[in-house]
Amino acid sequence: MTADRSLPPTPASPSGQEGQTAPLKGVEAIRHALKTMPLSPGVYRMLGSKGEVLYVGKALALKKRVTSYTNVARLPERLRRMVSETVAMEIVTTHTEAEALLLEANYIKRMKPRFNILLRDDKSYPWLMLTDGHPFPQVAKHRGKPVKGASLWGPFASAWAVNQTLNLLQRVFLLRSCTDAVFNSRVRPCLLYQIKRCSGPCVDRISQPEYAQLVEQAREFLSGKDSALREQMGAEMHRAAEAMDFERAAVLRDRIRALAQMQDSSVINPASLHEADVFGIWQEAGQTCIQVFFIRGGRNNGNRSFFPAHAREEEAPDILAAFIAQFYDDKPCPAQVLVNCALPEEALLGEALALKRGRKVEILAPQRGEKRQVLDHAVANARDALHRKLAETAGQAKLLEGVAKVFNLEETPQRIEVYDNSHIMGSHAYGVMIVGGPEGFDRRSYRKFSIKGPVTPGDDFGMMREVLERRFGRALKEAAEGDTSNWPDILLIDGGAGQYSAVRGVLDDLGVTNVCLVGIAKGPDRDAGREWFYTQDQEPFQLDPRDPVLYYLQRLRDEAHRFAITTHRAGRSKTLVRSELDDVPGIGPARKKALLHAFGSARGVKQAGLIELESAAGINRETARAIYGHFHPDWVPE
Repeated sequence: MTADRSLPPTPASPSGQEGQTAPLKGVEAIRHALKTMPLSPGVYRMLGSKGEVLYVGKALALKKRVTSYTNVARLPERLRRMVSETVAMEIVTTHTEAEALLLEANYIKRMKPRFNILLRDDKSYPWLMLTDGHPFPQVAKHRGKPVKGASLWGPFASAWAVNQTLNLLQRVFLLRSCTDAVFNSRVRPCLLYQIKRCSGPCVDRISQPEYAQLVEQAREFLSGKDSALREQMGAEMHRAAEAMDFERAAVLRDRIRALAQMQDSSVINPASLHEADVFGIWQEAGQTCIQVFFIRGGRNNGNRSFFPAHAREEEAPDILAAFIAQFYDDKPCPAQVLVNCALPEEALLGEALALKRGRKVEILAPQRGEKRQVLDHAVANARDALHRKLAETAGQAKLLEGVAKVFNLEETPQRIEVYDNSHIMGSHAYGVMIVGGPEGFDRRSYRKFSIKGPVTPGDDFGMMREVLERRFGRALKEAAEGDTSNWPDILLIDGGAGQYSAVRGVLDDLGVTNVCLVGIAKGPDRDAGREWFYTQDQEPFQLDPRDPVLYYLQRLRDEAHRFAITTHRAGRSKTLVRSELDDVPGIGPARKKALLHAFGSARGVKQAGLIELESAAGINRETARAIYGHFHPDWVPE
């Protein structure tokens, strides 16, 4: 699709002193890049002094588009700053402008340049999965990459949305949701069979042809063929009633009722939309919320709010167009995309999405009818979500102002880092850092530190020293290069005078003096609300038990403690499932599973003879000899 074409590095230009050169910057750097820039379609990247990507753009004619940046007087202030920081440019040529648009969206989402409109979406979307390679297929929810040998439907906006559909499939089609391992080990029906959520294929309560019919009906339902399916089930219910098989008729009646619950044609489940995504955008106070509804098979798969990062002067149509291009970078595009405002370069965006989908994609901005009602509903949700966010941000700002007042800070803190650690008598030791700021907990900035050095049981000071040395060792290097974006204003630790003094000593050794260090310790009876605070310029003090600032600092401490505990448990669980087989070269998950199935345990494999290993299913002769030789170092192969 694309052809890489890197521009030569920007040459040095003579400075005032002989033998010394200064790199080009700003307009001069762009003019130099234009000397070798083609007129073909493609994507350009503007780079800063440290090699960071400042901006990514696409163009039908690269040279013409980039030339516009040399006329600084006509640029808005934001782009003037971008041009002034540019020291080099890189380009990638494409065959068409639509390809350039797709590549631009991919680069923006991956590189996150600070002068672009950014989609803040670091979560995966759940899907509904139906396995294909089993006599009795399993229905389950799935996240991540597509699974070979399985059919996927979605995406769904949340786990709650996919769980609703999963529960419906269990009630209507009685498909199993258990794993293959559980399925193979059952000897009697489980609870789901008893409450009529499964047909019991694991214990032969249904034949394979009958189960296959249920699977086919489920596929029709997920594909949107609901009316024909209900007619079929209704006819079957009447036949069962006429044959006086009233129990069978009652089961079919309940299945039809459950199916009808999802077929209510309304604003939430529009009859006129079969496969579409609905985008409603709302702007207020310099911020933007975009609400997305996923419509698949004529049903609403849920909705989600997004708050893209952008400059205050950006207009809604530009934000929405950039958002949609990035949104479909890693997910399939539906047949229709509904928007509540006309988009710039709408035809080009439609062409790019069609190129990605392999079929036509319509971008519609309906003005009346049911589709407009759906859009209005999405816009109303976007407005309400933005109002909630603005209210939360305002409340958070007041809390941070209160924190600044309590600790005598000159400015409101923008980044508060909280540290904690967790271990069991020195084993599985982990330290963590959580971050709070104007928008609440910044979970993307959370960090885990697996303690590398030897830790004496109970030596929390030693663990904290290692964590801080690793954290601020990197931060000091970034600060030396001029990047202080991740430098904390407050460092909060859980502990009293002893912990405070120890951490203060570590920071002094590292040369970190411009951070407000605060220790928070519980009272004599470890009662929440009676915490003592330790700082450098104040005597230890307590806050009023009803002070909102106290509640906020408690939440920060408790979040760090929660994150430390969950990190420690996750690390400990990994070691608990590890066995001696993991140390045998050439043994992967499949062979490990085959060995454990054949011999019951790692100890059984270790004690097995060479002939037994060679006869195990899934283990060839070469692998068997390697396993035997690993556990019997004195053995000499024939």
